[in-house]
Amino acid sequence: MYHCHVCFYFIGNQNQLFEIVRGMPPFSPFVHEFIESVHPQEDFAAKADVILADLQGLDAAKAVQTLIGWKKPEAELILLAEQGQFAVFADALEEVTDVWMMPMSDVELQFRFRRWQQNCKTQRDFWQTSQYLESTINSVPNLIWYKDKNGIHEKVNDSFCKTVNKTKEQVQGRGHAYIWDVEQDDPACIESERIVMEKEETLVSEETIQTGEGTRVLTTYKSPLYDWDGSVMGTVGVAIDVTKERAYAQELIKKNQTLEMLFTTMDCGVMCHTLDGSRIISINRAALNILGYQSRAELSRAGFNLVASSVHEEDRSKVEHSIQSLKNVGDSVNLEYRVRHSDGAIVYVLGSFKLVEEDGEVCCQRFLLDRTAEKFQEEEERMRDKRKQMELIQALSIDYNLICFFDLETGTGKALRIGECKNKVLDSIFAGELSLEECMRRYIENGVFDEDKETMHCAVSRKQLEAELLKKPICTVNYRVTCCGELRYFQMKVVRVGDWSKNRNIVLGFRSVDEETRSERERNDLLENALLQANRASKAKSIFLSNMSHDIRTPMNAIIGFTALAITHIDRKEQVEEYLKKIMTSGNHLLSLINDVLDMSHIESGKIHLEEEPCSLPDIMHELRNIIQADIHAKQLDLYMDAVDIHNEEICCDRLRLNQVLLNLLSNAVKYTGAGGMVSLKVVEKGGAAAGYANYEFHIKDTGIGMSEEFVAHIFEPFERERNSTISGIQGTGLGMAITKNIVDMMNGTIEVRSKQEFGTECIVSLPLRINGGRKEPQTIPELNGFRALVVDDDFNTCDSVSSMLEQIGLRAEWTLSGKEAVLRTRQAVMRDDQYFIYIIDWLLPDMNGVEVARRIRQETGKDVPIIILTAYDWSDIEDEAREAGVTAFCSKPLFFSELHGCLYSIIKSDTKEEKVEKTKTPLRAGRILLAEDNELNQEIAVAILEEAGFSVEVACNGRIAVDKLKASEPGYYQVVLMDVQMPEMNGYEATRAIRKLENKALASLPVLAMTANAFEEDKQEALRSGMNGHIAKPIDMKTLMEMLDEVLG
Repeated sequence: MYHCHVCFYFIGNQNQLFEIVRGMPPFSPFVHEFIESVHPQEDFAAKADVILADLQGLDAAKAVQTLIGWKKPEAELILLAEQGQFAVFADALEEVTDVWMMPMSDVELQFRFRRWQQNCKTQRDFWQTSQYLESTINSVPNLIWYKDKNGIHEKVNDSFCKTVNKTKEQVQGRGHAYIWDVEQDDPACIESERIVMEKEETLVSEETIQTGEGTRVLTTYKSPLYDWDGSVMGTVGVAIDVTKERAYAQELIKKNQTLEMLFTTMDCGVMCHTLDGSRIISINRAALNILGYQSRAELSRAGFNLVASSVHEEDRSKVEHSIQSLKNVGDSVNLEYRVRHSDGAIVYVLGSFKLVEEDGEVCCQRFLLDRTAEKFQEEEERMRDKRKQMELIQALSIDYNLICFFDLETGTGKALRIGECKNKVLDSIFAGELSLEECMRRYIENGVFDEDKETMHCAVSRKQLEAELLKKPICTVNYRVTCCGELRYFQMKVVRVGDWSKNRNIVLGFRSVDEETRSERERNDLLENALLQANRASKAKSIFLSNMSHDIRTPMNAIIGFTALAITHIDRKEQVEEYLKKIMTSGNHLLSLINDVLDMSHIESGKIHLEEEPCSLPDIMHELRNIIQADIHAKQLDLYMDAVDIHNEEICCDRLRLNQVLLNLLSNAVKYTGAGGMVSLKVVEKGGAAAGYANYEFHIKDTGIGMSEEFVAHIFEPFERERNSTISGIQGTGLGMAITKNIVDMMNGTIEVRSKQEFGTECIVSLPLRINGGRKEPQTIPELNGFRALVVDDDFNTCDSVSSMLEQIGLRAEWTLSGKEAVLRTRQAVMRDDQYFIYIIDWLLPDMNGVEVARRIRQETGKDVPIIILTAYDWSDIEDEAREAGVTAFCSKPLFFSELHGCLYSIIKSDTKEEKVEKTKTPLRAGRILLAEDNELNQEIAVAILEEAGFSVEVACNGRIAVDKLKASEPGYYQVVLMDVQMPEMNGYEATRAIRKLENKALASLPVLAMTANAFEEDKQEALRSGMNGHIAKPIDMKTLMEMLDEVLG
């Protein structure tokens, strides 16, 4: 079978010898090729399979070594050498195939070459036999092995290795135990091999082998192996792994047993009868029940002849024909038929008939299945589907003003419902028997919008409708119609009707979706606007970050710069004091920036809550004036504050947040108003409030730089700032107005901004505030009842408001807008002896200031008449001059009823008409404070402040040390604990809870104040929940700290 091509390379001058070799015929299947050269050539040597080299005339040693290096590894080298040359190449003999000693006769040469040919052929034949053997044993799925007498595996095939999950190198040379992963060789295996070798015959057996993976069952064929002398040298074995087959056989036995049990107990009827139906071979109980009989005998007596007598008359012939149609064993047929029981009940049977062979006899085996319940269920489902179709049509009739039924196969149909149509167009198109193509063509041409006509023509074609409805049971098409000159949105819905495996019926519904479509478009517009707003907010946030970088770096630059200057000029006290004031100002501004950002964060996260408490509107207004007064003087502005028609001064509200709103608006007014300008705050009580409430309007107005209309439209959006404010270098976060708007909204109020560039801004805040204690009745002063009073002010609203208050007190009030007219009226009143009892005069009148008016009135009336100066400004600079001019008292704007009533009452009741101001004494402070603070810089600041106030201070670097120090102290040693919150080892909350759990009640009840940078409202609440007595926010405000310490220390 194999083919062998041999290339001979002759080297030297032995042409006669080479010719003899060339002339000898090759053995089959060999083919010879010859090349030759006088001297060795590398390319010929590399190509040759056999080299015959004549060493005569050559350097024998060198030539041999050269040829060994050039030849192929498998090539043969035959040397033609003389007797004396043998010793020269003796060292290279391992690489030489043969040496032919020269001289040599022709016969000897032929003998030697023929012997070489025979050896070569024997090698190739052996190789082919080995290939046959290896291919054979490794291609079969069975296990094959060769063992010696001692049971050692000398050779195995691939299937054997796969079965034991080892390689041939691991298996060959090893015994049974190692190969099969067991502790010792299998005795049965050893015994069977002994018998084979002793009896010298093949042994077939079934062996159960224990392996590392469990028990394996093998059918083995073992035969003896013979040595050269005919003696037995081992065994050869072939094994078939039948483990799975034996398991399948056992499983089959179990299944047969199970089937036999099922045959007698299952609901499926099984019977077997002869092919002619004359004899019933077997039948189970289920089959008897289905056919309506109690026993096989009863079935036979009733006259079973291929078909039971209980089979329905209309179905008997069908059953007989089906059975008779079976011709060969294995043929089968399924059939559904009916059986009538003796009680008249109809049973629906699904029968399967099959020809089988049993014991050499062909018979008919029948399986019977009672399908009565399924039949009734199918009928019920069919009726349910029909009802659903009718309900669907009914539902469509409610929403759709045109409904039609069509058969897609014929294209014909009719209208089920035609709604009201003003021009009766639908009635004319869809009347009578309809053709789908024709009526839809007319409908589209007469009503559908031009741009949608082509789409509708395509959508209503029978081919397109069928293709769409095969994918899904319902499809819709939206389009537009021109109805009565208006463009309206419509929708066509197509629904499959009935069983589409049998027919192609559809229902078409047409309805107006005009309102839905327009609403959806409005929603889309809103979403687009929301997206624009979001993009705007994102852009504003980026601008905010840029502005914040600038606004934070500006005060930080001042703090760092002035600190460096203060260090440089440390010996110049006045200069250092000035630097420190500027550092304080920059620090406060930086803190306000942070507070704005945190407030906005709390508002957006919903963490800010209003806490209503009783408060006084006059107190709020005067507090605002006191806070803003320093900035007013610093910028050389005028501040005007007034209250109009305030009947309810005591209110309930979140005072902190109301202050925050008004102070933010006032601060903006001051910030954006240049020197010489005016800032005003006026509060007005409006009518129409709900019971228990009063409506207030706060007007904050300035004569500053104003704002553009474009910016006013976005003023309440976070991070928004007017361009000219940024250019002018005025600092801010762009959050103040957003915070203000959110707080006003939380208080159920409104805020309005009116502004014009270069003319100023007015903000109007309207708030419904709860009255504290209900509306109070006017309080009169009997001593003043019926007396005349004159109000002098250039503002009509003030005159009217103060006059109303005076009348509530019991006075007859008059007013004038001019100081000169007031003096004239006084003179006339004196002449008529009907003098004014009280004068209330504005300080800054356009024609004459209030002090001068008071002086002239005093000249006319004498010293007894009370004169009150009303002003919105600080009167401390003119108090002495006013007293000298005859002024009795001062009242601040905005003037409230309670303040005016108190002032008049004190004038009437007091012997001394002058106001006395008792100076507050600075309390003397002493005692020891335990300070728990981990930051060394904060420790230094707090210790310096407290020791300056008169306290002695001990410091604990964390909460645990503070608790330990307090435990080790005697009651009374410490008066109060100032506790930071965020500290290592034990935080402030944990330390406070530990203090409150101390056994010594005096120590456990020691006042603890949180002094922390955690400044949110929830931080304050958490401090109180942990047992602290109060909360002080960092950075430390000395006034707040001292007030808190005075409060807890009594």
